[in-house]
Order: sequence, then structure tokens, then C-alpha cells
Amino acid sequence: MKREHLLVALFTVIAAVFVYLFYQIMVPFFVPIIWAAVLVILFYPPYTWVLGKVRRKGIAATIMCILIVILIIGPATYLFVALVNEAGDAVREVNTMYRSGELDEILSFQIPGLESIRNKLSQYYDLSNFKLEDLIRDAIDKVSSVILNQTSWLIANATKAVFYFILMIFTMYFFFKDGEVVIRRIKRLMPLTVNQTNVTFGQLRDVIQATMYGAIVVALVQGTLGGILFAAVGIPSPVFWGAIMAFMSVLPVVGPFLIYIPAGIILILGGSWAKGIVILVLGTGVISQIDHVLRPMLISGRTSMHPMLLFFAIMGGIAVFGLLGVVLGPLVAAAFITLLKILEFRLHPDASADLKVAEES
Repeated sequence: MKREHLLVALFTVIAAVFVYLFYQIMVPFFVPIIWAAVLVILFYPPYTWVLGKVRRKGIAATIMCILIVILIIGPATYLFVALVNEAGDAVREVNTMYRSGELDEILSFQIPGLESIRNKLSQYYDLSNFKLEDLIRDAIDKVSSVILNQTSWLIANATKAVFYFILMIFTMYFFFKDGEVVIRRIKRLMPLTVNQTNVTFGQLRDVIQATMYGAIVVALVQGTLGGILFAAVGIPSPVFWGAIMAFMSVLPVVGPFLIYIPAGIILILGGSWAKGIVILVLGTGVISQIDHVLRPMLISGRTSMHPMLLFFAIMGGIAVFGLLGVVLGPLVAAAFITLLKILEFRLHPDASADLKVAEES
């Protein structure tokens, strides 16, 4: 073996050892670092505006951290506590209706053609044990269990949660202040030309911002409007149902209509015609249309992630990282797309910068 090869192999082994040790050092703080990165990505455009006014990175970063705490984290904490309380109330309410037979009575309406479909399917599948009220109750139980598990962790690890919160704010400050320097250092390590590196990082930025603004922000707006609508018509646990609608909004193809349409139908069948019609009209005419109006304004021509890839990124992210996967899944997918772009540039240096790995159909 040549001396050069031996040195390269030795350097690779040593580098791998220190990469592994560095990973072990950082992994305990993975959650606050990721949340800090997500919030910085979302609020970096306002940060650049503030920086243009104050001309000092430290002051601008401090202002943004304070604004995020006041405008986002404070209300979000309050809503989370309310959500936990209402999740428990929603489970108890459904269980009460189930035991009293009220839920079975509400859901006992006949849909034209449903009985014939059921009879045909019963030839191949045993549908005798299938009950819609059991399905609804189990779905609410599963969603609520996720929320309650997160709450149990917060209560049992209150000191750790406060420590993570402080770390997140601390990390946000330096991401705002020194993020550009870190990005420049990373760009210098890329095995690409300067132009190819700029194109690649520009696409990564556009995909992340388009995905975050086009999915998360729209979902929050739709969930908020849905919760307000449910509260206005007197439906119990509006914060809980608003959170469910927000989660449905994040997922491509599906949406908040999976919540407000059944709610409107149930109210109509239960005799509350006016409330049911209000929910159906405002739901389809306002809540669902927010996506078509707000998303183009937020992404403003940026390259959005393909809906199919976004769907699997979110669902896979939730399976691997829990609730953090809602935002971390798309970030990982965007980074993967960037790696494919780097490989493309290495294999085909003259490839068009506008070629997309996953084009929207």
C-alpha cells in the first residue's frame, strides 16, 4: 500500500471516529436545535428587515428572539395547555355519548346506496363488528393519547423542558446572528463550482421556505379559523378540533374538510339545521379556500415540494420523530433533494440549473 493511501485511510478512520463522537455529544440537544432552526427559517425574512433598520446583527437577533417568544411561543404554550384539557374533555364526551347511546343514535342515519354496498361487501368481508361510532371513538382516543403523552413528558420533565426552551432561544440567537457565516463555510466545502453551489443552496432555501410557509402557516390559519367557527356555533372542545383540522391541513390531498363536513352533517341530522349549514358553507367557502388564496401569496413563485413527497415526508417524519416530524420530515426531504442536485451537478456539470428532481404534475 502506498504511503498516500495509508494516510488517506488513517485520516478517514480518525475523521469517522470524531464525527461519531461529535454526534454523541450533540444528540441530547437535537430537539431544541431543530426547533431553533425551524423558527429561524420561518422568521429569517423579518430578521433581514430588522437588520436593515438597526444595522447590528446582535441587536437584530435579540429583537427577533424576543418577538418569537412574545408572539409565537407564549400563545402556543397557552393553546397547548388548552388543547390538552380539551383533548381529555373530547374523549370523555365521546365516551359519555357512546355509553348513553346518543352517539349511536346520531350516526344511525341511512345514506342512499350504502346498505347495498354493505351487503355486497359482506359477501367477502365480515362487517358485522364494524361500527362507525367505534371508529370515531378510537380515532379520537389515538389522537388524544399522542397529545396526553407529550403533556406527561412535559410534566415529568419540567426542568428539562425549561432547560430545552432556554437552549432553543440561545441557539436561535446565534443562528440569526452567525447563520450566514456558517452557510458560507459549508459552501466552501461543497465539491461544486461557486455558481453550482449558489444554485443548489438557493433551491434548498426555496424548497424549505415554500414548504414551511405553504404547509405549516396555511395549516395554522385553517386550524385557527376552524376552531373559531366551531366555538361560534357552540361545538365543544373547539381548540381540540381546530388542532385536528390544522394537522389535516398539513397533509397533502386531505384537509380540514374531513372534520368540518362530518360535523356539519351531524348537526343537521341532529336537528341543528342552521348551525350545520353555517359550518358547511363557511368551511367550504372560507376555510378550504384559504389554501388557494394564502399559499400562492406566501411561496411567491418559489419551488414547492411535490405533494406526494411532502405527504410521505410528513408521515414518515411523524413515525420517526413524533410531533417534531411534522416540520423535520419536510426539512430532511428538502436536504435529500439537495444531495440529488449535487450528485447531478457532479455527473453532469452542464445540466440546467432549472431541472427539478421532483416536478409537480
